[in-house]
Amino acid sequence: MSTATSPSPVTAAVLGSGAWGTTFAAVLADAGCEVRLWGRNADVAADINATRHNSPYLPGIELPARLTATTDAAAALAGAQLVVVAIPSQSARATLAPLREHLAEGAVAVSLMKGVELSTDRRMSEVVAEVWGLPLDKVAVVSGPNLAREIAEHQPTATVVSATDPETARFVAAACSSSYFRPYTNSDVVGVELCGAVKNVIALAVGIAQGRGFGYNTTATVITRGLVEITRLGLALGADAETFSGLAGMGDLVATCTSPLSRNHTLGKHIGQGMSLDEAVAATGGTAEGVKSCRSVLELAQKVGVDMPITAGVVAVLHEGMPVDDMARGLLARPQKSEGVTSGR
Repeated sequence: MSTATSPSPVTAAVLGSGAWGTTFAAVLADAGCEVRLWGRNADVAADINATRHNSPYLPGIELPARLTATTDAAAALAGAQLVVVAIPSQSARATLAPLREHLAEGAVAVSLMKGVELSTDRRMSEVVAEVWGLPLDKVAVVSGPNLAREIAEHQPTATVVSATDPETARFVAAACSSSYFRPYTNSDVVGVELCGAVKNVIALAVGIAQGRGFGYNTTATVITRGLVEITRLGLALGADAETFSGLAGMGDLVATCTSPLSRNHTLGKHIGQGMSLDEAVAATGGTAEGVKSCRSVLELAQKVGVDMPITAGVVAVLHEGMPVDDMARGLLARPQKSEGVTSGR
């Protein structure tokens, strides 16, 4: 009589041992993958392997046994069927290029990065594919209302796994599906990535407004009009309109704009309270992707003729010396128009 055998677990490498990389590595491990987490900090890797904790980035969270950490990128990538990238978006190209030779044949790459590359205006899946010589259908993106700390605590959430090839999306979704983490799939990579990049910029704007002492009406206004900006840019670049009302759109936007766990929201609040950008970055800690990505998002919008006044205001405050109160006055003084998404183009 034959005995049924269960399929071998997926071998996954996660590049980036910060809060989100470590959290997603834990999600994969809880879903049954064998996971190797790579980062440059030897103390963090030793801490994870010896104590099952990443104390600097996820204090108090116990990590699963299927997760090991290393500072050796070649060892992390050896034979990995799934390679997840969770590093700051503006350093991705330089970090990933030397690792190409270690990538296993047939590997699927996953971008957790939220941004648009400065100087090229490329989305992060495009950067990964280009640097590693992968076909775009072998690159997926994961985005949604996914605040790392809450997921690390096993609070239930959902996400979107997007890839141009449905089989790639299903493979990644199966690898990260667990009792507390529910992935949905779609094929709108453009829309999902733009949502992930621009929501950080809108979260900065919300934080700035709250730092100035404005209340819920203002917050709701900025979130709602921010979604219009995201949708307007996405549609101009060929995205699916449905994406923007879903988990990667409104879902992620609400989470990032309202939670104190959001670094972009927190940094914006510091700016609104009167800190300089350098002071706000230091006070926030970690990487607030919207600080750099706001410029590349605005550049991309200008290329395709899309008006993004909130994004432009954030760029002006953070990088061009505009006083915060002038940003608010400028937004309110804009010409009256109908509310529709297409009316602002």
